[in-house]
Amino acid sequence: MTHPTSPTPTRTPLDNGGSAPLHPLARQALVQALDEGWADPRRLHAEGRRAAALLDGAREAVAGVLGVRTEEVRFTPSHTASLHSAVAQVVRARRRHGRGVVVGAAERAAILHAADHAAGPGGRTTTGVDRQGRVDADELSRTARADGVALAALQHANGEVGTLQPVAAVHAALGGSGVPLLVDAGASVGHTELPTAWDLLAADPADWGGPRGVGVLAVRHRTRTVPDGPEDPDPWAPGGVSVPAAFAAAVSLQAVAQDVAAEDARRRALVDRIRAAVAQIPDVEVVGDPVDRLPHVVTFSFLYVDGEAMVTELDRAGYAVGSGSACTAGTLEPSHVLAAMGVLTHGNVRVALDRSTTAEDVDRFLAVLPGAVAHVRDALGVSGL
Repeated sequence: MTHPTSPTPTRTPLDNGGSAPLHPLARQALVQALDEGWADPRRLHAEGRRAAALLDGAREAVAGVLGVRTEEVRFTPSHTASLHSAVAQVVRARRRHGRGVVVGAAERAAILHAADHAAGPGGRTTTGVDRQGRVDADELSRTARADGVALAALQHANGEVGTLQPVAAVHAALGGSGVPLLVDAGASVGHTELPTAWDLLAADPADWGGPRGVGVLAVRHRTRTVPDGPEDPDPWAPGGVSVPAAFAAAVSLQAVAQDVAAEDARRRALVDRIRAAVAQIPDVEVVGDPVDRLPHVVTFSFLYVDGEAMVTELDRAGYAVGSGSACTAGTLEPSHVLAAMGVLTHGNVRVALDRSTTAEDVDRFLAVLPGAVAHVRDALGVSGL
């Protein structure tokens, strides 16, 4: 005897920050490079030279988009590896000046952990953020100019709430101090106009629709670094990087760079629609700067709601969203970003729109959301509060 089952809802991914669907051109480039760039690019035979040509072309393409010299671009195994290596190698290069690392409180965990590791106990200084998630440029730069500081790190934009940071102001204030500025642009490259004032910049191909398994790190030629691991021909990617992944990352970056302005306007309008609609739901707070932000990210916090319960409820309805309450990664720790901002750390939903997300997708999501919130509140017995 068969039992009736509910129809499977159409899946709509709205959790595209940090891991977006593979761009069609990235998929095409990856297949091409798997056929043509499988060899070790350090080999001297024809297959090796062909792989080296693909890798060199990828580096040149990325440099063109970032506005840097080709030789300033490194490929790494991942975005996290880029951040870890950048912090470690700069701190080691500047050990005569000290080991201190100054960061903003809303930086991603990879930066905070790398700073703790490189600087040692008590070596990391963290400056606070306001309720929008933005650091005070004067405070951060003043702290970074103190004796014993090797490096300052500041994200270009916060991938959890979308707020842009005063990167240019901090870099200008650090001028003449000798303290390099590492900018984590993992949430912004491919989505919005990039900063030009930095000493090291890390970008994440998976965030713009490139493949996982490769990261991008640009290091200005004037910035000193010293390898911090066992000797290897490539201290940024010991053993070498995946040529197909690097090639696909570069091709997709060129593709998204061509329509970044149009996609900024389109997705910003969709996010504005979400912000306005969500604000009509009782007991909700939309967090992050409403204007000076990424075009595709919005986070909102519901009182009397558990974030993981909201993720599960929306998943049943066919919508993949993120939650800042636990980063949906198996940890029960509240979001350090939201805690630093002084906003609600539980009951959060993050939406990050892909280039493939349509207005119809957003409208359907907004039609489902109030009912999902009410259902979770009913289940917790708080709907009448």
